[in-house]
Amino acid sequence: MRLKHIAFALLVATALTGCNDTLDTAKIDLSTVKNKVQQPLPDAVLADMQKKDMPRNSPIMIRILKEEGKLEIWKAKSDNRYDIIKSYDICAWSGKLGPKVKEGDRQAPEGFYSLTPANLNPNSKYYLAINTGFPNRYDAVNGRTGTNLMIHGACSSSGCYSMTDEQVLEIYAFARDAFKGGQTAIQLQALPFRMTADNMARHHGSENDSFWKMIKVGYDNFEVTNVRRSSMSATRNMSSTRRPPASSQPAAPARPCRPRHR
Repeated sequence: MRLKHIAFALLVATALTGCNDTLDTAKIDLSTVKNKVQQPLPDAVLADMQKKDMPRNSPIMIRILKEEGKLEIWKAKSDNRYDIIKSYDICAWSGKLGPKVKEGDRQAPEGFYSLTPANLNPNSKYYLAINTGFPNRYDAVNGRTGTNLMIHGACSSSGCYSMTDEQVLEIYAFARDAFKGGQTAIQLQALPFRMTADNMARHHGSENDSFWKMIKVGYDNFEVTNVRRSSMSATRNMSSTRRPPASSQPAAPARPCRPRHR
């Protein structure tokens, strides 16, 4: 009798595990999507938003963590403080830790960027895309060059942050709904890693150390307050950094983000 109870308990546990796996890994059947630009967020996401007291069209903030390979969506609650609502595994990003410096270096950008409705690209050949806004003011002052740096689908890129088509469909919907709610600019925080004291110490001595210390100020402010500051204020002091000599600025022709060969 005891063995029967144990067997039954294992059977129930297995069934529940399978159910949870389905909920966690369920994907949208893209063949059923009639209008990708207006595709609503999944019911499960809307339910989570309701539990967290997040109005459907409240503002969002996007945070990218290169080393961890994560793209996070943070959304404002009714009290205007942000909480994470979704975390995605980045499908592909190229280069190494550190900012984009010049056209053709295949680096994905790092820093704080301001995204407006004009950054949304519903006609991307990579399913859907959101332009990162590179170069920002700090990039421009320091002679950094590059064009068409995107968050997009297709799971293959060079210099961009590439997601699966199912993921970018949701990310695009989060941005679209926030703009519909009146948000004029979405902040994108593109970070090399979670900028904890331990991680900063682990990467101490990097050629990017001084740059990372600057953007850590914005990271820390958000971590402590869960209130988004404007991208302009996050980089106000950074933008006064001296521009490097003209000889160090390449004049590479502009080209779109290319597919990454695997």
